[in-house]
Amino acid sequence: MFSVMHLKRCDLCHIDLDGVSVRRGGQTLLSDVSMHIHCGQLTVLIGQNGAGKTTLIRALLGEIPHGGSIRHLDSAGRVLSHLTTGYVPQHLSFDPEMPLTVRDFLAASMTRRPVWTGISKSVRAEVDRVLADVQAGDLADTPLGRCSGGELQRVLLALALNPAPDLLVLDEPVSGIDRNGLKLFLDTLTHLKETRHIAILLVSHDLRLVREYADYVVLLEKNILAQGTPEEVFDSPEFEKVFEPGTV
Repeated sequence: MFSVMHLKRCDLCHIDLDGVSVRRGGQTLLSDVSMHIHCGQLTVLIGQNGAGKTTLIRALLGEIPHGGSIRHLDSAGRVLSHLTTGYVPQHLSFDPEMPLTVRDFLAASMTRRPVWTGISKSVRAEVDRVLADVQAGDLADTPLGRCSGGELQRVLLALALNPAPDLLVLDEPVSGIDRNGLKLFLDTLTHLKETRHIAILLVSHDLRLVREYADYVVLLEKNILAQGTPEEVFDSPEFEKVFEPGTV
């Protein structure tokens, strides 16, 4: 039995997971996961390797079949028919020698026209807007392969924000980023949740980062062991069973 700390109806729209389970090859990867991901909040998923964090993300993205339900609800608890989801992966595999600028990369997702034939003024303006939203306006003409880790993650964040999502999912997007890039990325997330009222789900192993930035924390070990504010989860006996003392 997991600790239910704040699993209750609130006045925010939210993504509701009820009894989500995933089985594959006779193995249980997730069991009876019930949680809310609220609009305007940063929810962080923590747990050891193999706890089911990536499986839960894939279920949210509709990539794998699952039991239970995943619903988008308004503040009155009514089911909304459409959920737009943006996704930022941990890594992007591409040829760094490819002659592709950040502007080309983003423009390719906004038009059916091949970018090598030219980018229209309207698409160019939209690329500039989404880059400005993630404090990356100066990267437009930078070759994608020359972006630092932090710069590339902000470009991927810009991509995930177009079209504007109801839910933004980030799978360990800050691993390997230097401290300055990390702060800029997380400050950008904070600005987005406060100004756009996006529901954000972040997977992270950096528990100090989680304590500083998270509004809500979910401790996963194939099912939910504890959930609540960072202080509630980190002070719980379930957390002490999973992580070494002094981790945070």
